[in-house]
Amino acid sequence: MRTFCFLFTLLLSYPSILISQTKLPDKALCIVCALKGETEAEKVKARTEYQGNTYHFCSENCKTEFDSDPVGYLPPQLPRPAPPFIIETLDGRDISLKDFADKVVLLDFWATWCKPCLKAMPRIQELYDSYSDKGFVVFGISIDEDEDRIKKINRITNKLNISYPIFWDGKTTPAWHMFKVKAIPAMFLIDKKGQIVAQWTGKIVHEQVVDNVTHLIARTEENENR
Repeated sequence: MRTFCFLFTLLLSYPSILISQTKLPDKALCIVCALKGETEAEKVKARTEYQGNTYHFCSENCKTEFDSDPVGYLPPQLPRPAPPFIIETLDGRDISLKDFADKVVLLDFWATWCKPCLKAMPRIQELYDSYSDKGFVVFGISIDEDEDRIKKINRITNKLNISYPIFWDGKTTPAWHMFKVKAIPAMFLIDKKGQIVAQWTGKIVHEQVVDNVTHLIARTEENENR
């Protein structure tokens, strides 16, 4: 009986034994770092298996980060339903996506300390100006947590002349958790059916955002005019 238990335990651990004994490649693109904008292969220091695929990491910390929420680092499934969420206006009122069910919505998760986020905001403003009269709205969702966050947010938006709606992600379960945001800026394009049809994280190519918004609005108008 003891021999059987030992062999059964060994069988269960066999995949992990294979992983530990398989030689790691010298370099690979760490999937965690790639989501945050890294484009160069790095020295491999860890690996893991998920759903039959092998992923390599530049550190044990990156492996731990991936293992805690693999779906957040893998290519997204599109379209998919946007998770229900509640965010706050800067004066403390609750807003949810269902309040804009008749709109095409672009969520922009940002922070006052994020330079790429601030650099993108004037271009998002241009996009909002171009299509706000066609059922398009932007949610600029700040993830700032400082006590003086509202002052900082107002100072930035005034300096950049931002007029699209700005919110604060301050609920017990923040929206950025529900959308599995791992790096900012992070943007999600949502159609009138509440489906996420495109998303971008990290080093965002703004022209891709413009193209997707333009095509979605054109397609929406075409369907509504039939």
